[in-house]
Amino acid sequence: MPNHLKNENSPYLLQHAHNPVDWYPWCDEAIKRARQEDKPIFLSIGYAACHWCHVMERESFEDEATATIMNANFISIKVDREERPDLDSIYMNATQAMTGSGGWPMSVFLTPNLEPFYAGTYFPPTSRYNLPGFKDLLISIARAWREDRESCCGWATRSGIIWHNPWQLPASSNRTALPNKFSKKSPAVCWIHTIGNMVAGEKPQNFPSQWRSNFYSIAVCKIFPEKKSRVKHA
Repeated sequence: MPNHLKNENSPYLLQHAHNPVDWYPWCDEAIKRARQEDKPIFLSIGYAACHWCHVMERESFEDEATATIMNANFISIKVDREERPDLDSIYMNATQAMTGSGGWPMSVFLTPNLEPFYAGTYFPPTSRYNLPGFKDLLISIARAWREDRESCCGWATRSGIIWHNPWQLPASSNRTALPNKFSKKSPAVCWIHTIGNMVAGEKPQNFPSQWRSNFYSIAVCKIFPEKKSRVKHA
């Protein structure tokens, strides 16, 4: 049974229309549903010629078990970066600020107010390439959202990422408006630090090495001086 991408024009989105994931395009309906059901948004941005986009689809988005986790815990939105370069630019800036790098597929977890609190690119189905497995990551983030919501929602403000009027709709379009570009007053890598600490049972060495880099540790200390004694350099 096709999902909400079935009536889109983008060949990239149509490619995902028969995934078991309940994909939405970027639209009011998806974001309002996230708010009503109090669920985080999983935003996946890619394009038709992207090799790793196709790999992640084959490994994860076509997998029934992964789709079940996604459908139960997240509102999933798929975006073609060639159709929405505005979205791609904004959330790529956030991804690069959080991780120090970027690429496609871009995988970003948002609050229902469109604020990113976790980001990455390609995730394998099981842990490898020094990356967490995608199913394990989904379960961990869903648990963090349930058990430490205040921390998830608070990182945007505490890290100096400022969003304006995310719900202001453009007068001549039915597309959902974007937050204006944020100002990066300080590194946003603290979001990653939070997810790593919130997930019960996970050890820092199980997460990508850049999360444990000296740059990251220094950034956390600058943002949260009270954490300085607890941050260890990799």
